[in-house]
Amino acid sequence: KGKCPEDGWDESTIELFLHELAIMDSNNFLGNCGVGEREGRVASGLVARRHYRLIHGIGRSGDISAVQPKAAGSSLLNKLTNSVVLDIIKLAGVRTVTNCFVVPMATGMSLTLCFLTLRHKRPKAKYIIWPRIDQKSCFKSMITAGFEPVVIENVLEGDELRTDLEAVEAKIKALGAESILCVHSTTSCFAPRVPDRLEELAVICANYDIPHIVNNAYGVQSSKCMHLIQQGARVGRIDAFVQSLDKNFMVPVGGAIIAGFNESFIQEISKMYPGRASASPSLDVLITLLSLGASGYKQLLKERKEMFSYLSSELKKLADNHNERLLDTPHNPISLAMSLKNLDENNDAAVTQLGSMLFTRQVSGARVVPCGSVQTVNNYTFKGFMSHANDYPCAYLNAASAIGIKKQDVDVFLKRLDKCLKTFGKEAKKEKSVNEISNSNTGTEQLED
Repeated sequence: KGKCPEDGWDESTIELFLHELAIMDSNNFLGNCGVGEREGRVASGLVARRHYRLIHGIGRSGDISAVQPKAAGSSLLNKLTNSVVLDIIKLAGVRTVTNCFVVPMATGMSLTLCFLTLRHKRPKAKYIIWPRIDQKSCFKSMITAGFEPVVIENVLEGDELRTDLEAVEAKIKALGAESILCVHSTTSCFAPRVPDRLEELAVICANYDIPHIVNNAYGVQSSKCMHLIQQGARVGRIDAFVQSLDKNFMVPVGGAIIAGFNESFIQEISKMYPGRASASPSLDVLITLLSLGASGYKQLLKERKEMFSYLSSELKKLADNHNERLLDTPHNPISLAMSLKNLDENNDAAVTQLGSMLFTRQVSGARVVPCGSVQTVNNYTFKGFMSHANDYPCAYLNAASAIGIKKQDVDVFLKRLDKCLKTFGKEAKKEKSVNEISNSNTGTEQLED
């Protein structure tokens, strides 16, 4: 049926299935006689076993989705993977998606492939409208494709950084719709930035006949992000949305899914990919989804939501204990931010030092964002880099509840963060008492003088 099975398969069944696919490839035929330059020969038995002897990769020289006659098993693997992944995207909330394919590149390069495909449709275009998000790969994806990003600064609403729709429309009018390749929006992001106003952007794109590409990097795991994409496509225009395999399906880095609502446009993107491609990302995600089953994946999504609520409530308690606050970002369903105002005011270097302390204590993924850092990326200078704004009101720390997170992860993180903040608190008190003694002595000396 080309769908993800409801209940996951055991490992023996999955391995049997993969071996059956592998013996359909010509390099595994007993009487095979290969006289070409690419015959699926592998020098190491370990490498052959690692890939289940599926050596030919996917696609043909002109199309990543095409069937290879001498690699029927690998071709079937590719078709099945794309079909199963499409089923999961629908299950996760984008019910009207019509086509998708797994591409053996991470999110940034997959976005570049989308932009290069649009280039042929819009030969006069040179700009991409991009509501700012301080993440290098999505910014570089536009530069690599040969386009000029037009950075739209976010607007501060309470603690949240949100899409400036008026600025987007004003820029479209100023540059002219024909000169704009697309609007490049974002769903999943670090708080206090929240997902772009996708519905409104989709309507603007439809009104001005401008393509719309969505960076949905780790949004498949969020029903809210997927709902935004579904609604955007319903009321306006979304041409393609791109998501990472590793962040959403817990597989090694190296693959992404390009999906959309117009089957022929997604096919165009797949044909733009030059040459054959590695089958590893497709193999990894197929094994994972067959192992989990639809019910297993839904359970992971449910657990992630529960852990987000738990992380939010516990981080708020910890923030209150340290005279800080959990920033109010209700529109961000994955990432949270806690202010570090007291730390920042007492010591300029303390914020970045906190990040180092957490890392050396084996806390990965938490980000500390100081005020006023400046970074240049491909000759573009960003003020307040990492905070998604030129001058966000305070320094802060990020933590996220992503798919696969466990209660133990949250508890250990909070315990270690609490310990680090207490260390800074003791140092601040010690420094304060030293200053008071020093001031007191100075005052005595002045009286004596």
